[in-house]
Amino acid sequence: MTSDQIAFVVAGAAAGGFINGLAGFGTALFALGFFLSVMPPPQAVAVTVVLSVISGIQGLWVVRAAIWERPRRLMRFLLPGLLGIPLGIITLAVIDARTLKLIIAGFLVLYGGFFSLRRALPRFERPTPLIDSGVGFLGGILGGAASLSGALPTMWCSMRPWPKAETRAVLQPFNVIILAVTTAILALRGAYDATTLLFIAVAVPSTMIAAQIGIAVFKRLPDDLFRRLLIAMCFLSGVILMARELL
Repeated sequence: MTSDQIAFVVAGAAAGGFINGLAGFGTALFALGFFLSVMPPPQAVAVTVVLSVISGIQGLWVVRAAIWERPRRLMRFLLPGLLGIPLGIITLAVIDARTLKLIIAGFLVLYGGFFSLRRALPRFERPTPLIDSGVGFLGGILGGAASLSGALPTMWCSMRPWPKAETRAVLQPFNVIILAVTTAILALRGAYDATTLLFIAVAVPSTMIAAQIGIAVFKRLPDDLFRRLLIAMCFLSGVILMARELL
């Protein structure tokens, strides 16, 4: 491993870890650009999902009380999401992954751009268990098909006037568990050879430290500012995803 490779891996791991610690998702958004400069796409994705799980576990500890306070809410998203993963994998045989990513990127840009420009945030206050389950199921499909499990749940949860801990108590465990399943699937397919494991070993310390810094910033954010951060992240995610697929 060259010094340039180490520098890119450490920088990408730190960027991804920080944003995961701050927002509860987004490791791939900030890390893949660095990783793709020094490793092929399948290897970069394999490294990224492991780092997403590792940094996400740290975030789970921060909102553990909120998770246990409303476990049924989380299960409404998570259980359908797990059922959606194999369907997403099957969907890849029918729909081109690049086309699917561009469609989701378009939704993220439109949603994030629209609500970023509005002074008043959207407020869906009434319980919506069926919609929650549908969003989780679609998130699982997108996770299995294109590793985009967090896109729809993030858009939906940012429209709910929940305290930041409650919002994160849904998004963080949802993404961690869906990506942990993805990691297991990649492992069964032989994605983690000696070189990939070496990249992971180099990346883990910086992503863990950066995640702690992001968590420290998260603790200082007011609830409304956290919701605006999620909406802005949707827009930014869409722009970067679209640019990556088109260019």
